[in-house]
Amino acid sequence: MSFELFLARRYLTARRKQAFISVITSVSILGVTIGVMALVIALALITGFQEDVQDKILGATSHLMISDLSGQGLKDYQALAEEIRKISEVESVTPVIYNTVLIMGPARNSGALLKGLNFEEETKVSGWLNRLMAGQLPGAGSEEEIILGKDLAAALGVGPGDRVSVLIPSGRLTPVGVLPRTRTFRVSGLFDSGLYEFDSSTALISLALAQKLYNLPERVSYLQVRIKDIFQAERVAEKIYRLTSSGIYVTTWMELNRSLFSALKLEKTLLFLTIALIVVVAALNIIASLVLMVMEKTRDIGVLMAMGATATSIRKIFFLQGAIIGVVGTGLGLVLGLVWCWLANVFKLIRVPVDIYQISYVPFHPKPLDLALIVLVTLAITFFSTIFPSRRAARIDPVQALKYE
Repeated sequence: MSFELFLARRYLTARRKQAFISVITSVSILGVTIGVMALVIALALITGFQEDVQDKILGATSHLMISDLSGQGLKDYQALAEEIRKISEVESVTPVIYNTVLIMGPARNSGALLKGLNFEEETKVSGWLNRLMAGQLPGAGSEEEIILGKDLAAALGVGPGDRVSVLIPSGRLTPVGVLPRTRTFRVSGLFDSGLYEFDSSTALISLALAQKLYNLPERVSYLQVRIKDIFQAERVAEKIYRLTSSGIYVTTWMELNRSLFSALKLEKTLLFLTIALIVVVAALNIIASLVLMVMEKTRDIGVLMAMGATATSIRKIFFLQGAIIGVVGTGLGLVLGLVWCWLANVFKLIRVPVDIYQISYVPFHPKPLDLALIVLVTLAITFFSTIFPSRRAARIDPVQALKYE
């Protein structure tokens, strides 16, 4: 151990004539600890919320949506789907039909998105569809069956085996105008995708039945594409464009949810900058404690210089004192922050309304990159705070220092 480090540790731990300096040093360590702990918790919270919502959104929807620019639906969609399946990054391609309807139940009526899909293909890629919370998937029989989101079913007051009436906007032409059609369906099951917005507004029927209802025997609204790596969505979209002629439009999951994830990213940055001010305040305390320590140890500095210590060594002593405060505070804050995140996840300490936040509790996901950024920024701030006190100590005149009382 170098004598500079030995003296730095000794000055920090030894009892002083002025207790005020010890108090400021303790407050400095506490300030750094609280700042780092708050940063770890805040960034883990934002990251956890973003990842959880992202997983739920992508679990209930697709990674890419292919539509027809004319708005009349995709023609020859089966041939297009086969071509897209040849792309190595593609996991699955499923045709769907979307339309808004009014569903009438015994309790109340509710607007909903009626989605027609191929259940056999969809169950291969959508795990939540294989885990119906009640009932079963529509059978192959002739009876018209429908699956409802659990929150939509609760609003309508129905369950498996009950019947609902569906008002379809595209109706028949009469002398008084176009009248909507009404069809009755038997509720065969309830699904829980984990995404409240989806579960409260979506109903599922078979693709063949949807094509029959909307008179689209050879067309579908969209092709849903799921890929192996969600962050390659734009690259896969470009490959799809090259496969086909003009007339289609490909929308990625990032485009569909751009506003949400942009807001979360901005919030994470602003939260980091705001809470980092705690570390800055702690750095000011470090400056104050080191300046007072330099004043208290002026005579010791004079003795050291008289014994041959260089200005660089004196500067290093006080730099190391500030560094020790920063490292100890950062280490404590990091450990306490990670312990809090673990406890919050295990006991689900922070619960939130699922209809507002799409999740039932706040998850904390600390990321190594975020932790590294916190450590680097905190240590940089604390190291920077030692520059002025250490330089001041190195500039002390040894002759005057020996006369100092």
